[in-house]
Parts: sequence; C-alpha cells; structure tokens
Amino acid sequence: MKAQLYTRGLLMDGQRKSMQPMAHRLDVDHQQLQQFITTSPWPVRPVRKALAHKAIELIGAHVWAIDDVGFPKEGVHSPGVARQYSGALG
Repeated sequence: MKAQLYTRGLLMDGQRKSMQPMAHRLDVDHQQLQQFITTSPWPVRPVRKALAHKAIELIGAHVWAIDDVGFPKEGVHSPGVARQYSGALG
C-alpha cells in the first residue's frame, strides 16, 4: 500500500523528506510516492480528528498551542522559492 510506504519514508532516518531522497532510502521509484501524494483522494478531516483523539489519549488536552515550524533551506539555490522570514530561525 502506498500510504504505508510513504509513511515509512517519513519516519525513516534521513534529513531530507522530499520524494526522491525518501524513495532512494526505500529502494523504490519516486513516482510511486509522487502519485500517492498528488492523486490520492483521502479526506483530511477524519485523519486530523483521529490524530487529535490519539494525542488526547497520550498527553491529555488542557491547552494546545499550534505553531508552524521553520526549517533552514539547504544549499544556495532554490528555484522558484523566494527568501522569507522564519520566526523559528530568526
């Protein structure tokens, strides 16, 4: 199942979590992962609801604060990506 393959790729060691590096670590063609992401018609809300319920079971829910996470880009060239401020990085 492609969802299991993609999830395994996200959970494996490795700094880069884009399709090609993950596919290399999984020893599969990156097109399999790409097709899963671009063509899978799975609904987001039930997945988020299940994750929230699991989090409540594990850590309880008093107050939650959700914040975006910034990752530094690697290298000096990022085609089509403009520089932007990241609060996590300063």
